[in-house]
Order: sequence, then structure tokens, then C-alpha cells
Amino acid sequence: MSVFRTSEMRYFCSRLSPPSLARAAAAFSTSTGSRVGTHSGSFHCDEALACFILRHTDKFRNAEIIRTRDPQVLDSLDAAVDVGGVYDPRRDRYDHHQRGFEEVFGHGFATKLSSAGLVYKHYGKELLTRELQLDQEHPDVNKLFIAIYKNFMEAIDATDNGISEYETRQQPRYVNKTSLSSRVGRLNLDWVDPDHSSGKEDEAFQHAMRLAGSEFMESVHFHVRSWLPARSIVTECISMRNNIDPSGEIIVLNRSCPWKLHIFELEEEMGIDPSIKYVIYQDDRSGRWRLQAVAISFSNFQSQKPMPVAWRGLEGDELSAVAGIPGCVFAHMSGFIGGNKTYEGALAMARASLRAA
Repeated sequence: MSVFRTSEMRYFCSRLSPPSLARAAAAFSTSTGSRVGTHSGSFHCDEALACFILRHTDKFRNAEIIRTRDPQVLDSLDAAVDVGGVYDPRRDRYDHHQRGFEEVFGHGFATKLSSAGLVYKHYGKELLTRELQLDQEHPDVNKLFIAIYKNFMEAIDATDNGISEYETRQQPRYVNKTSLSSRVGRLNLDWVDPDHSSGKEDEAFQHAMRLAGSEFMESVHFHVRSWLPARSIVTECISMRNNIDPSGEIIVLNRSCPWKLHIFELEEEMGIDPSIKYVIYQDDRSGRWRLQAVAISFSNFQSQKPMPVAWRGLEGDELSAVAGIPGCVFAHMSGFIGGNKTYEGALAMARASLRAA
């Protein structure tokens, strides 16, 4: 059995934006005196992250981490993750290795949870309410709770449970060992390391918690600072689409923001039919307007309805003459994006592209 207390405040706080810095410092200022157990020996990303999340809750703030496989010791602890063969949130037991375990996150996700997903399922909203300074029942908390699971946590659960990303036996074209789970795995003591003591393993696990935790918090901060505001903008603009064009297939962003992922998710959530074909927005650098054809899917570059073939590759006056629309700037060779000097011109280009065969 090995025991250690981490001293990670300086490292963690250095990675936060100023508004989060004070909250992080406050969170590290006291300890609950709790003890959280996980298994000794080689570690994985899921228990490193599970321990990190628990240590940032009110119940287990700055808890002592005890790495052991001794059942009697584990039974005496306040919580246990990834060890013990029990999933019982009432007792804060979060293992997923036992026979018959099939717990999933819910909300339409079917990936079996690891210890990280289990802890996030029960304590994730607490961390998000602290970041957002909102009540746990606020809709924005739930939106972020689901989005962070989808965009960050699910991959950790799937990797730890040996779930392939694709339903195919085809060999990948290249090897990718840059995932968070891979990088945490490499922090385990190497076989050539002369010191394999429990103290050395504990130091490596501290490093793993810092790495997994810092990237988790970076994901939280991104979703709070960028993802959620962008989603609000795209939602509002989609709701106003019929004011732009009777077809409902053109939207105008009232502020330039990342929209590609949101548009597909919101179309499904809002039951949008027909789908949106063009997004118009102002270029922040030039002040000119752009229209962009929406792709078939987020991971597919092919446009649902690219701009007319006759426009593609043309610029300036030549494009304006062919399109019959003043102020044209360019049309990309693939027809997925174009530009105009004015909003009215960009809208005319989108409408003409929509009508084109």
C-alpha cells in the first residue's frame, strides 16, 4: 500500500484564466480530510482523472489518495475508484471491472463508463456550476455537462474499456499515440527504470493526475468561454432563418463564431427540415462578407450544395459579371465558400446558389 498527498495548486492555477484562478486557489485552500483509494501498480487515464475530479468536489476537496489493492483498506476509505469491484454511488464506490457492469452516461450515449465517466456522471455538474456560477438545474449547466462528456470524457471511457472508434477491422492508415490516454499511459514507470518503488510510482501518478486534470479543466474552460456562447449565437440565428430567406435554408450570423459543429447538432435537436445550406457572416479582418456552403456532415468536407460551377475559381469583376451580382470578391474552386463586399451581395450570392441546378 502506498500513500501520498499531492501539492499541485501552483501547477494547476498557472494554466487557468484569471477569473478561474481565484476559484481554483480557493478550492485548494482547504482539505476535507477525506481519503480516496485507487489501485496500486500501473495506472491509466481513467483513475487519474477520476481522482482529480473527486479532489475538486466539496465532499473530497484535496483528499488524500491511497493507492492499494487491499480490500480491508479500501473498505475503510471514503471513496474508491477503479478498484474494489463495486459500483455504488451512495458509498462513493466507482469501479467498472466487475461482471455485469454495463453503466452508461445516458442522454443517448451507449459507451460503457470507466471510473472517470462514473465520477463525472455523479460529480461533473458540481464542477460546472462552480465555473458558470449558476444553479445546477440551469439549462446551460446541462448543455455543458453533455457536451464535455461527448467531446472529452467519452473517448477516455471508450479507450479504457477497449471500444474501437470505428466498426471495422480495416487497419488505420497511420498510428496515433497522441491521445490523452496514451500520454498518461507513458507516465508509468518504464521497465528499464532502476527504481520501481511505491514512492516512485506515486510520483508518477501525481504527474498523471496533473496531466489528465489540466486537460479536463482546459476542456471545461473552452466550453464555458467559447462553446456555449457560440451555441447561443447559432441557435438564435437558426431561429431567425425564415426572416433571411423564405426557404429557411440560409442563416446569417450576427457575430462571427465557430458554427460548424453546432449547426448539425441544432438541426437535429430543433427538427430543422429542409437543412440549412448556406451560412453568411462578416469577415472580422476585412469587414467584407462571406457565404459558406454547409457540408454534408461535420467530418465531411463535401458541401450539400456548392456554389454554381460557372462561378468557381473566379474573382472580382469577372465573377460579378458571370453571377450578375455586384461586389463579388471570389468563389472558391470547390464552390464551398465565396465572398462579397456587402451583406446584400453575399445574400444574393447565397440565394442564386440555392436556386441553381
